[in-house]
Amino acid sequence: GYRVITLNRPKQLNAFNEAMHQALKRALTEAEEDGDCRALLLTGAGRAFSAGQDLHERMSKDGKVTVGASALETYYNPLVRKLRALPFPVVAAVNGIAAGAGANIALACDMVLAARSATFVQAFAKIGLVPDSGGTWFLPRLVGPARARGLALTAEPLAAEKAEAWGLIWRMIDELELMAEAHKLCVHFTEAPAIGLALIKRALDESWSND
Repeated sequence: GYRVITLNRPKQLNAFNEAMHQALKRALTEAEEDGDCRALLLTGAGRAFSAGQDLHERMSKDGKVTVGASALETYYNPLVRKLRALPFPVVAAVNGIAAGAGANIALACDMVLAARSATFVQAFAKIGLVPDSGGTWFLPRLVGPARARGLALTAEPLAAEKAEAWGLIWRMIDELELMAEAHKLCVHFTEAPAIGLALIKRALDESWSND
């Protein structure tokens, strides 16, 4: 009744390259078109959820890194919009570091469970970039403007325990129990009223612009 998608470039800490973007897009489309799919679980292989953009793919010969608007418009922004628009709950099981776009893709999911050792890093300021993949939208709404500015401007890692206390994520869970709890939550959603859950997602997202 639900699907599991694993970001699977563990040697690169599941950093996004073009091939992984395309594979994830196909997997999300298949899930959306599957009439029996009532929830989605997104996680990472190995010791990371995702380190964000694979900077080696974006590095020029002189060592400079560029992440242009085309990459955001072609891959990251449609990915975040797709996750928000799926007609069923999306659960992120953050099993390790979630950095840069990887952190914000996790935050785009409906519910985020994180291992006790997981960290969230808005790493953009370290390389002269602005939080992308919805980061500037999600952060102040989840943790408030003061904490959002602090996370974005300092690029300091945020431990899972504090992320839970700040309201950035739903729950912190011990490592050995993370995936079992994530699967349990997805099973719960398969047994819940599907149309009602879809409308809850839509209504909550639209509440930010409603009077």
